[in-house]
Amino acid sequence: MRTHRMTVSALAVLATLALASCGTEPGSGAGSGDSGDGSGTVRAEPAVTGVHWNVSSLTVGGKKTSAPEGTHVEIDPEGKATGNLGCNRFTADARLDGDKVTVGEVTSTGMACAKESQQFEDAMGEAFRGELRAAVAGRGEAKNLTLTTARGDSIALTSEPPAPLAGTAWKVTGLVSGSTVSALPAGTQDAAHLTFGEDGTVEGNLGCNSFHGKAEVSGSTLTFGPLASTRKMCPGPEMELERALLAVLKGTTSYTIEHRSLSIEAESGKGLDASAPAAKG
Repeated sequence: MRTHRMTVSALAVLATLALASCGTEPGSGAGSGDSGDGSGTVRAEPAVTGVHWNVSSLTVGGKKTSAPEGTHVEIDPEGKATGNLGCNRFTADARLDGDKVTVGEVTSTGMACAKESQQFEDAMGEAFRGELRAAVAGRGEAKNLTLTTARGDSIALTSEPPAPLAGTAWKVTGLVSGSTVSALPAGTQDAAHLTFGEDGTVEGNLGCNSFHGKAEVSGSTLTFGPLASTRKMCPGPEMELERALLAVLKGTTSYTIEHRSLSIEAESGKGLDASAPAAKG
């Protein structure tokens, strides 16, 4: 029995020595986080993907330029970058490796832009390409991202959380009929809005009259009850918008939210697009 105990003890000592020896190999320690550069330090990958990044400014050759409203970048975990360069929407491949983001060829829409927006877009297109160094500061939903080019130019971005359905003041921005999206009648761009409550209610303005009613949420479905509204008479375009919205906000509808954009579609195929105000920093 004594021999047996000594054997077990000896094996334990040998195993301990073996583990200690393995732990001294460069980069071999479990959980060491060695980046492979011999420093033995952790190279943490910044949380870049899955975030809506609003572009705040672009600095090229030491000159800083504020970004047009709506300029943004999103990178998904599969390596696809999408967003807006300042006027036109774009897509590109984006490969992440540690704190490096390598952006491939950018493909964008060809909409004509105002002069200042086009100048920013051209500069943004030049900066947002090739290998960029990514640095993230902050945590949670309040984060800043800086993308720096090999020349030292940089793009400053801030994270913006998605808008929840309830509690958000949704401003109506467009009318939908099937696959066609139309602008609002002239002069009514800021007239219509709606806000959903956590208690299954909805209230707002239809373009002319204010309203309130029931709107029950179930998955991706919104079911509207009869809406009560004021009975004010308004100019033709406002009444036209009101009639269009009343045709959407009744019965069972489907809805989708993409970041801070809301779409509601009735069973008839009529629908509306709405947007949430920018999140407060």
